[in-house]
Amino acid sequence: MKFSKLQATGNDFIVIDARGVERDWEKLAQSACRRHFGIGADGVILVQTSERADLKMRIFNADGQEAETCGNGLRCLSKYCIDHKIIRADHLTIETLTGIAQSRICKAGNKTSEIEVSMGIPRFEAEEIPIADKIDSTPILNYPLNVAGKTINLSFVSMGNPHAVTFTSRAVMEFPLLKMGPLVEKHRLFPQKTNFEAARILARDKIEARIWERGVGETLSCGSGACAIAVTAQKLGYVDNVVDIITPGGVLTVHQDRVGNILLTGPAEEIFSGEWGELF
Repeated sequence: MKFSKLQATGNDFIVIDARGVERDWEKLAQSACRRHFGIGADGVILVQTSERADLKMRIFNADGQEAETCGNGLRCLSKYCIDHKIIRADHLTIETLTGIAQSRICKAGNKTSEIEVSMGIPRFEAEEIPIADKIDSTPILNYPLNVAGKTINLSFVSMGNPHAVTFTSRAVMEFPLLKMGPLVEKHRLFPQKTNFEAARILARDKIEARIWERGVGETLSCGSGACAIAVTAQKLGYVDNVVDIITPGGVLTVHQDRVGNILLTGPAEEIFSGEWGELF
């Protein structure tokens, strides 16, 4: 099976043109995403045909579980489809499990410089995130959660997938993400598990962050996570509309349009291509 490896601010994916192809994608993702033993990636992205949009994206995390959506993944899929001439336009529509995403290619000369994708309207209701406990307030901001004997304040949002964001006054590299990440991800409060972000406000237009992705672990970047950080920070009054999210893998820009859609902008590039020998 032919594949291409792409990355977007360090969030790396195995992209497969799966139009007309069927495999055990969960098992393939588990095997191919293994670093050192497989190709190595945070997830597998499938390009499929769609009756509702130009193309359909399916994404499987490294643990084999299918994810609802992925901002960095959408940008990588867009880059792949443009460069491989699957789509011959600077705008494309992409079907995901959460709906139709819009993607726009930003060019410098004849080359793609950045890609902007629409991530939809954020959801703050407890049942839409979802949260297991009945919590009457909406949005749910600075909710005290006890994890490993320590209370951390979390703000919740769904960007099509669940997110819990904590804001810290210290540098995010000092935050014990490797310890807290899996505990928050699998906490009983989150029936579908959750992505978890630790963030620090640097200015009204700048936030530094680290991300723990559900089903993957710590990643260098996360598009939906960047959006979750930006929208919860805005709800808390920390930042303005246009925000740069500085992750270990690079900078993502998030802003909200006039109708409430969250737009995510950043780079994406193809690293290499090859053939994967294990077919499931």
